[in-house]
Amino acid sequence: MLYQIMTRYIIKLFKVIFCSAFVVFTVAAPVYADIYIYIDSGGVLHFTNVPTSSNYKIYIREKPPMSLNSSVTDRYDDLITEASKRHGVSFSLLKALIKTESDFNPRAISSAGAKGLMQIMPENIRALNIKDPFDPLENIMGGTRYLKQLIGRFNGKLPMALAAYNAGPNTVDRYKRIPPFKETENYVEKVMEYYSILKKK
Repeated sequence: MLYQIMTRYIIKLFKVIFCSAFVVFTVAAPVYADIYIYIDSGGVLHFTNVPTSSNYKIYIREKPPMSLNSSVTDRYDDLITEASKRHGVSFSLLKALIKTESDFNPRAISSAGAKGLMQIMPENIRALNIKDPFDPLENIMGGTRYLKQLIGRFNGKLPMALAAYNAGPNTVDRYKRIPPFKETENYVEKVMEYYSILKKK
């Protein structure tokens, strides 16, 4: 009985450690592989992503890599290129952000009132002096300028800047890291994944 209790405790402990490490490393370089576990007769835990026998059981099942396929348009590439050159922000990053924010819909409006391709919030529309947030050129130029400000504010730490774009810079300042909100965490991960894919194209 004691052996079973200890085994369960050890597995839970390893899961916490493993998942924490997984989250940290996937921010920089997403890894997609199922993880398997096997407990041998001596109670030793073995983890692998390449099981060598049927003794291994699935432990963590990972999602497949994102695929952009035909869901990415080149319709706004000229505007994105112009904004990229003018403000010194990566073309692939801007396109990844637009894909995540509005899926290239220039008339998109969020439940919070964010508008256009880069989903700019009303207070930022005013601060950036954007007259028509549904105009693709104005929206992309304004959104790029704002993202550039955030990248500078967070010393080039892109995940922090993206978190600020989603949750607000003051929120990121308060936590001094990506805020522990599922929406924001998922947002940063999605933009970074799209960015990684687009850089390879």
